[in-house]
Amino acid sequence: MKKAKLINSGISYIVSTMGHGDGITVCDAGLPIPGSTQRIDLAVTRGIPTFMETVKAIASELEIEGVEMAEEFKEKSPELHRELLVFLETIADERGKPVLISYIPHEEFKANTEKSLAVVRTGECTPFANVTLKSGVVF
Repeated sequence: MKKAKLINSGISYIVSTMGHGDGITVCDAGLPIPGSTQRIDLAVTRGIPTFMETVKAIASELEIEGVEMAEEFKEKSPELHRELLVFLETIADERGKPVLISYIPHEEFKANTEKSLAVVRTGECTPFANVTLKSGVVF
């Protein structure tokens, strides 16, 4: 059995195949996922697993260079948005490089999920709790 924090085989596989600039999206329970994009559905019930639990588990193995979020996340769910920003600041401090943060309109974010290698659906029921994590390099 795998010893690392991230034990989901589907997510582990995606992370291990990611190259520089590739994306993996973590989303709430309601985000539409394009049929052409791999879906990794973790949702068990409302709130399980949470958005942040899932982001943190993926971040334990993924070198995150940047993230993309919907502009609406800031205003519609400010507490969860702030929690994510604090976590990203921690990652930046640990790696000694900033995590680039970009915002786009929600409709554009939804369309961009088609470019992700996979979309990981959580049980999160907080509006606009969605982020695309962009892979960096470890050197």
